[in-house]
Amino acid sequence: MPDRTNATATTAGVLRPEELARHVELAREPVSGRVGAWVENHWALRWVLPEGRVVRSEVLPHPTASLTVELGTHPRPELPPGESVVVTGVCTPRFDVEVRGRGLVLGVRFRPGGLAALTGRTASGWVDRSVPARGLLPDRLVEQLADPGLVAEPAAWRAAAETGLTALDPGEDPRYDLLLRVVRDMLEDHTLVTVAEVARRHGRSVRTLQRLFLHYVGVGPKWVLVRYRMHDVVTAVDEGFAGSLTELAHRFGWYDQAHLTRDFVALLGTTPGRYRDRRP
Repeated sequence: MPDRTNATATTAGVLRPEELARHVELAREPVSGRVGAWVENHWALRWVLPEGRVVRSEVLPHPTASLTVELGTHPRPELPPGESVVVTGVCTPRFDVEVRGRGLVLGVRFRPGGLAALTGRTASGWVDRSVPARGLLPDRLVEQLADPGLVAEPAAWRAAAETGLTALDPGEDPRYDLLLRVVRDMLEDHTLVTVAEVARRHGRSVRTLQRLFLHYVGVGPKWVLVRYRMHDVVTAVDEGFAGSLTELAHRFGWYDQAHLTRDFVALLGTTPGRYRDRRP
C-alpha cells in the first residue's frame, strides 16, 4: 500500500494567528496507528472570554473535512439543532466564526478525501455544510463522542475517535491512494500552478483528476491548487515577506500583482498590501 502517513494538508490559513492566540487556545495532536491512512491530525479549541467580548476567527479554506464535538455557551449558527457531533466539509469561502462566551471544540481533521474513502460517500454531501455525524458514522461512535464525560478527557476522546474510525477500514482503495499522491505534490511543490501540469506529472488527464477530486474532496483540483498557493502567499506575508507584491505574485504563480490582488480580495476581503500592513 502506498505511504499515507506523510503530510497531505497544511496548518497554514489562520489569518492573523498571533491575534487569535491571545484569546483562543489552539492545540494539534498527531494521530496514531492505522487511522492515519484517513486522518491528518487531531485539533482542539478552548476559550473563555469576558461577557460582551467577541473575537473573530478567520481561516482560509482547506480541502479537508472535520469531525467535531462542539460545546459552549454560544453555538455557531451553522450547527444542526440538537447535534453536538458534526461533520463539516470543505468550506469554499473563507471560514469565519465569531467566538464569544466559553467553549470547547475537539476535532478530527481528515486527510483530503479521507472521509469519503472511509464512508464510501461522495464528498459533495457535506461541502459548505455542517451536517450531523449521525447517519454518516455509526450511531454508537457518535453517541460515545457526544458524551460530556469523555469530552472532558481530550486524550480519551481522541483514542475513542481513532478506534471508531479505524473500525470502518474499507480496505485497499487505489483511487484514494492516487488522490493523496496528487494532493501531496500540490502541497509540497510550490512551482505547480496549473492543473494541466499536475495531470502531466501523474500521467492522468485533467478530466480524470476532476472526477477524482469531486468524488473524494467535493471540489475540483483547480480549487485545491489555488487555495494551497494562496496559503503560501498569506504565510509569506505573515512571516514578514519584504519584497514587492509583484514579486510575491510571481513567486506563487500569479501572472501579475493585479491578478493576485483580485483573488486575494475575493477570498480575504482586503488587499495584500493592507493585510501586510495590518490595516482593516
